[in-house]
Amino acid sequence: KNAKELGDAAERVAKYCDGIDINGGCPQKWVMAEGYGSKLLQSPELICDMVRQCNVRAGLPTSIKIRIDSDLRKTVELAKQAEKAGASWITVHGRTPKQRSTVPVDVASIKLVKENVSIPVVANGDVYTLEQANTIGALTGVNGVMAARGLLVNPAMYLGYKATPPECAWDWVHIFSTYGSITHEIFKRQIQFMMYDAIPRFELKE
Repeated sequence: KNAKELGDAAERVAKYCDGIDINGGCPQKWVMAEGYGSKLLQSPELICDMVRQCNVRAGLPTSIKIRIDSDLRKTVELAKQAEKAGASWITVHGRTPKQRSTVPVDVASIKLVKENVSIPVVANGDVYTLEQANTIGALTGVNGVMAARGLLVNPAMYLGYKATPPECAWDWVHIFSTYGSITHEIFKRQIQFMMYDAIPRFELKE
């Protein structure tokens, strides 16, 4: 909500990470009520100030993730402003903040953003298989494709696996038991994601 505060935080973590991503894409009501996520899309200049602060204070690549506006001219203008502010790349989710996941992603809108900026653009939304990722990449001409829920359910998706291979689950158990910084709730939730297609729904809720 505050560009200077973000710059302060970016400065503190700069030596521990390789880049900073400003999430203007989350549409959850509680997130937007706090002024984060897709709420930021209502303040394009604030997003640009955040990009500038991170660039100057942390000296790291700074990217933004956005959702489209029902008026695509606003989306394109935001992308152009972010590029001028120094954004390294832009991830575009092809739905508006009000649209639910049952609404198909607007691939044409992602392509439009790609055609109007010179920095890399990453497509996002409706990516649950490698084939879907390749298709949306081909249709939009983007530089990359991001998956969220698809990778939670199948972390090996980009390797071409149709479902989570057992070694992925065992790797997750190893990470949890070895490093100790992951809560039991997060551990359990990720196991449930990976087993989503293999375990009956009532057991996943246990």
